[in-house]
Amino acid sequence: MTSTSTPPGLARFNTLGEHAALAALHEVCASTAWARRLLAGRPYATAGDLYAAGDAATAGLTAADLDEAMAGHPPIGRPRPGDATSAREQSGMTGAPDALRAELLDLDLAYREKFGHVFLVCATGRTGEQMRDAVKERIGNAPEREREIVRTELGKINRIRLARLVEGDRRAMSTATTASVSTHVLDTSAGRPAGGVAVHLHARSGRAAPWQALGGSATDEDGRCGDLPALPEGTTHVRLDFAVEAYFEEYSGETAEKQADAQQDAPANRDGGAPVFFPEVAVTFAVVPGEHYHVPLLLNPFGYSVYRGS
Repeated sequence: MTSTSTPPGLARFNTLGEHAALAALHEVCASTAWARRLLAGRPYATAGDLYAAGDAATAGLTAADLDEAMAGHPPIGRPRPGDATSAREQSGMTGAPDALRAELLDLDLAYREKFGHVFLVCATGRTGEQMRDAVKERIGNAPEREREIVRTELGKINRIRLARLVEGDRRAMSTATTASVSTHVLDTSAGRPAGGVAVHLHARSGRAAPWQALGGSATDEDGRCGDLPALPEGTTHVRLDFAVEAYFEEYSGETAEKQADAQQDAPANRDGGAPVFFPEVAVTFAVVPGEHYHVPLLLNPFGYSVYRGS
């Protein structure tokens, strides 16, 4: 049986005022023409109707419109500080070695020198190595060919972002055969939520089973990460990997070094010059079907604590 109910996010979008609706669409795509075309199509009866309208609008972008859309995306491998969307989409760069980051930077600069615009790829689900390989593969394209690839990749990104808009704040919930997980991060050294922290989710079925990488996300401006992937049936253990060091280096409002000055109980680490004592935080816990597990992380440069919340 097919449900005809309207997803909560789509129902909300259909009733937003024009200014608020345009703002929401600009979060999806920076092209004004694209956003106005989708705005003119409201109300949308189904998510499929919205996606189809988005695809048609992307296909109809002029060269200037495409430039405007690309200008809204950060360089590959370098999400904007505080931008949870780009951090989530480029979460494959979390923990990437310095050599890979440097190589990707050089490739991106060479790409922009040749084509005159940022390298655009749908990075969701891609590792840092896969992003690098994509630049290597495409940098030899003719400009006309590359332009069409960019349009295709933009369409993929727009679809993923529209899906998040449609789903709103709804998360994958537990069922009789599996559990579900969410988290949020609080920076206790600054007394505020920690936005833009990349989080990777792993699961296994049994203590001796190998870990399965399920994907990742990033905390929003409220420090929350409620859109983690659903757990497979049979999951018994879950691991959340938090990119702590990257947060303190790129997302914290005050530097980790200044925070460290107030940590009088950690002289060895401070004297050693390391801004963060725990560069990564991995939290492993057991789950049972039918339960939802909210596991917050309380964080500072020299310590952390976790607990099962509600």
